[in-house]
Amino acid sequence: MATIKPFSALRPKPELAKELASPPYDVLNSEEARKEAAGKKYSFLHITKSEIDLPENIDTHSQQVYDKAKENLESFQQKGILFSEEKPCYYIYQLIMDGKSQTGLVCVSSVDDYEKDIIKKHELTRPDKELDRINHMKTIGAQTGNVFLAYKTNETIHKTIEDWKASHHPTYDFIADDGIKHIVWVVNDDATNERITKSFLQNIPFTYIADGHHRAASAAKVRAALGNNATSEANYFLTTLFPSDQLHILAYNRVVKDLNGMTEEEFLNQLEKKFLVGKLDKPFSPAGLHEFGMYLNGSWYELVAKENAYTDDPIGILDVTILQENILDKILAIKDVRTDKRIDFVGGIRGLDELEKRVNSGEMKVAFSLYPVSIQQLFDIADSGKIMPPKSTWFEPKLRDGLLTHLIL
Repeated sequence: MATIKPFSALRPKPELAKELASPPYDVLNSEEARKEAAGKKYSFLHITKSEIDLPENIDTHSQQVYDKAKENLESFQQKGILFSEEKPCYYIYQLIMDGKSQTGLVCVSSVDDYEKDIIKKHELTRPDKELDRINHMKTIGAQTGNVFLAYKTNETIHKTIEDWKASHHPTYDFIADDGIKHIVWVVNDDATNERITKSFLQNIPFTYIADGHHRAASAAKVRAALGNNATSEANYFLTTLFPSDQLHILAYNRVVKDLNGMTEEEFLNQLEKKFLVGKLDKPFSPAGLHEFGMYLNGSWYELVAKENAYTDDPIGILDVTILQENILDKILAIKDVRTDKRIDFVGGIRGLDELEKRVNSGEMKVAFSLYPVSIQQLFDIADSGKIMPPKSTWFEPKLRDGLLTHLIL
C-alpha cells in the first residue's frame, strides 16, 4: 500500500507566489529560461535553471551552476522570500486549464515504495539526466522538482480533499502568464492529515509515475548516497498525487534531423511497406489509434499503420511503439531514442506549429505527430512490469516549481 506523509514545505509569501512560481526546469532550455525570468528577480528559475545568472557559455552541468543554485536558494530564504512551514502539512493543488480542472495532493512519497515497485514506472531513464538532478539535489539540499503520480480514483480520498477545499480559503490563487490557474490550500489540521495518510495506506495499493521518472530515480540515488539514514527527509521525495479520472494525456511528438541518407522519394517508398501514405493540404493531428501525422519538406502527410506494423500485446499496440519499430528504427536507424542525438521530442502542448518551425528552420528534416496514450494503457503497462518507449506521455497542465519545495538536508 502507498506510504505518503505530510512535510514542512519551503514556500513563498502569498504576495510573491505568482512571480516566483516557474515552469518545470525540464520544459525550458537555458535560452527560454533566461527570457522567462527576465525582469523577475524572484523567479524560481534562478534556482532550478541557475545558469541564467552565469555567462551564457557556461556548461549547464558544471558544479558552478549547482553552487549558484544553492547560493540563490539560501538568498531567497535569508530575505524571507521563501519560508519553511512550521509543521508538516499536506497541500491541495488545483489547476484549471481551458475550463478543465484537476486537483492533486502534494506530499512526500516513500523512496522504499519506489524501490519496491509500489510506485510503478513505465519508462527507462537516462543516466545524464539522472546525474543532473542528483547533483542539483545534493548541492542545494532540496527537492525542487515535483514527481507527478497518478492513482486509481478513490471516493473516500476525493471527499476528504473536496471537503477541505470547500471549507477553507486557499493560500495561493493566481493565473500564470500562460493562462493556467493555480490554487493551493494548506492542510494544517493534524486529524485531517492523519486521515489522509491512512486513506492512502488502506485504499491505494499502487501509485504510478505519470511524469518525473528522472526526478524519482535521482531521489532514490541521493538517499543511497546520503547513507539511508532512517530519520532522514531524503527517505521521501516530493510528489503530487492525482486521481486517474482527472488526468489528461497529450501526445509526445518527434522530430528527426535527417532521413538516414535517403532521398525523400526513397523514404516515402520505405514508409509504404507498413503504412498507407496520403499527402495533405493542411496540418494533421491524429484523431485515433494507429494514425500519424508527418511533416516533410513543407508538406503534411497522413500515415495509417497497416496490420503488419504492430502486434496486439500492450506494448506492441502503442502508437509510440509502431513509430519506433517501423520508422525510427528500421528506416531511420535510430535504435535508442534515449541516447541518439538525431531525434528530439516535442510536447503536445506546443502544437503542430512547433513541429513545422523545427523542420522549416532546417534544424530538423521530418516531424511526426502522434495520438496520445490513454491513462488506462499507462496503468496496464506499468502493472504488467513492461516499459513504454521513452517520451510516450505528456501531461498538461504542469505543476509550477517553487510553490512547494522539500528540504532534505
